[in-house]
Amino acid sequence: MNLKEYQEICKQTAKKDFQTETEEIMCWGLGVTGEAGDIGSCIKKTYAHKKDVKDGIKENIGDMMWYTAMICNFFGWDLDEVLNQNVEKLKARFPEGFNYKSVDREMIKWSGAHSQGVKDGK
Repeated sequence: MNLKEYQEICKQTAKKDFQTETEEIMCWGLGVTGEAGDIGSCIKKTYAHKKDVKDGIKENIGDMMWYTAMICNFFGWDLDEVLNQNVEKLKARFPEGFNYKSVDREMIKWSGAHSQGVKDGK
């Protein structure tokens, strides 16, 4: 299965009777955050509480990807294109692989506003 096929399957399994577009995008966006929290919780339980719930990590990653695909569907974006753009951004940002000097640069936030790079937790 490729990402385009995955996005179509997600559409088929999604709720369709939202009252407003705002309600719909909030469902998908908040779904991502909920599943991300579940991933974190499963990691905590596995490593801090010594209760092996790695299968829960895997399941919740799948659920988070479903919501992510639905966000792309909502905006008419191709998930494959979104991921390719991300890879190109990362290649440009870290042409020789990750290093801390690369992170300590002036950043342009997604909002378009310029800000000083985060340094030493500030």
